[in-house]
Amino acid sequence: MDRILYTAMSGARQSMEQQAVVSNNLANVSTSGFRAQLHALRAVPVQGDGQLPTRVSVMASTPGADFSAGPVNATGRDLDVALQGNAWLAVQAADGSEAYTRRGDLQVDANGMLTTAGRPVIGQGGPIVVPLGASLSMGADGTLSAIGAGEDPEALAQVGRLKLVDPGETRLVRGEDGLFRAPPDAVGNSAPLPADENARLISGALEGSNVNAVESMVAMIDNARRYEMQIKVIESADENARRADNLLSIE
Repeated sequence: MDRILYTAMSGARQSMEQQAVVSNNLANVSTSGFRAQLHALRAVPVQGDGQLPTRVSVMASTPGADFSAGPVNATGRDLDVALQGNAWLAVQAADGSEAYTRRGDLQVDANGMLTTAGRPVIGQGGPIVVPLGASLSMGADGTLSAIGAGEDPEALAQVGRLKLVDPGETRLVRGEDGLFRAPPDAVGNSAPLPADENARLISGALEGSNVNAVESMVAMIDNARRYEMQIKVIESADENARRADNLLSIE
């Protein structure tokens, strides 16, 4: 059997996986602070005895993310924050580990815990809990203040400070939960990054997704056509194999 079947099959599979990445990006085009996921492909020669040099397979390279900044839009809401520069907001993941996000639409849950997208926001001493019913405001350095938090309802009191980090040259890695973490060490553990005292945010604004909707739509069409082309190659190879079998049987 001609190994072109394996070539086309691997191409069709990777086209499907790339389509899933593009679809996920497009679904998050309006998600605050979302970073587009990248999916690159590379050609790999098919190994084995009797392989033709024209037969190559395709493999996905290490997936990454587009770390370019998204547009910043003013909202006027006190708990909406947009991270400046390369700053990231520390949050607590589902497994209790520390992770990082650029999503800044903060909320206060029924227990007074400050969250973003349902994940607790980490401060200097762990997850931040604020007084229920207090009026909150955010400083540029992440300092969270509240009016009505103490005995004096008119007094302004500091109730916490967001942990902001700057990874610098460290390339953050996206997890399956959509959160970013420091690269794992030799045993697969990611150490928390230190807080950056110089990191700043903009209160009353949100950073939008850096996904380009038009480019994503074009990529979806391109992937769909590439997949159809690979399927046609498989069908042609199967048809050629049947014709060859028929000729051998006639002889």
